[in-house]
Amino acid sequence: MRAHVQRVSACEVRVGGSPVSAIGKGLLVLLGVAKGDSEEEALKLAKKVVSLRIFEDGNGRMNLSVRDVNGEVMVVSQFTLLADTSRGNRPGFADAEEAGPGKVLYERFCDAVSLLEVPVRRGRFGASMEVALVNDGPVTILLESPKEPVPVEVRGK
Repeated sequence: MRAHVQRVSACEVRVGGSPVSAIGKGLLVLLGVAKGDSEEEALKLAKKVVSLRIFEDGNGRMNLSVRDVNGEVMVVSQFTLLADTSRGNRPGFADAEEAGPGKVLYERFCDAVSLLEVPVRRGRFGASMEVALVNDGPVTILLESPKEPVPVEVRGK
């Protein structure tokens, strides 16, 4: 799971020219769900996003989270974050999750943000969306869901 997180002073999502949702001060999260991602990863990533200290405190230092500033989170599904550009010029999307399971994990992520007491708004999963935002800073952070390390067996000589 990948999240492209932007600190915004405003964000609006439209589908077919019609408004779907909007937020004021907060975070825009473009979320890509990969094959093999789990509900646990979605929950951990949501906690990481809500806990990111990327808002300025009274001393001008990035020291506050979206919760600390009473901000909101806009979550927009974006499978293109899983693009493989290692061969040629046309991106491949084999690593992106199929729509059904992808939507389930997208919704789990959104629900987890809400359970962490941060207002969450959503784009429309699977739709072609227009996302308008005022990037504040700009501050942009790329996150990957925390994966458990794979144990490696080390053998003596």
